[in-house]
Amino acid sequence: MALDAQDPSPLDIDLLTAALRADISELGTFVEVLAVKLEEAVPGAVGVERRRDGLFGPKLVRRIALDAGGMRLELTREGEAIETSCSRLSGGIVLKRDALETDAWLQRMGEALAEQAARSRTTRQALERLLSQ
Repeated sequence: MALDAQDPSPLDIDLLTAALRADISELGTFVEVLAVKLEEAVPGAVGVERRRDGLFGPKLVRRIALDAGGMRLELTREGEAIETSCSRLSGGIVLKRDALETDAWLQRMGEALAEQAARSRTTRQALERLLSQ
């Protein structure tokens, strides 16, 4: 659903990025919380892959991918290490993939989410809930 002229100003990208970064001090918690936040905010645009840790262990996030326009922002987790990247897409095919530092990745994620919020009232409302938590 497109936004109308009565909607407030665009989301603050720095505030959104800070909200995404909030739990980064403990990497495992950061990845799990980020996945849940994104699944709630943009369920149609984000893919989260979870795998069981051991035979009876909990399912943990292994990969988060957000498709936003012509790019895919991806976070991959192996144990306590994460890799973040941004890929340029065309027709769903990856044309170019660049590794990014986590802070730069979070900044791009905030920008992509703010752009989606500008086009969708539902996304904007979900992101506003994320910011108020």
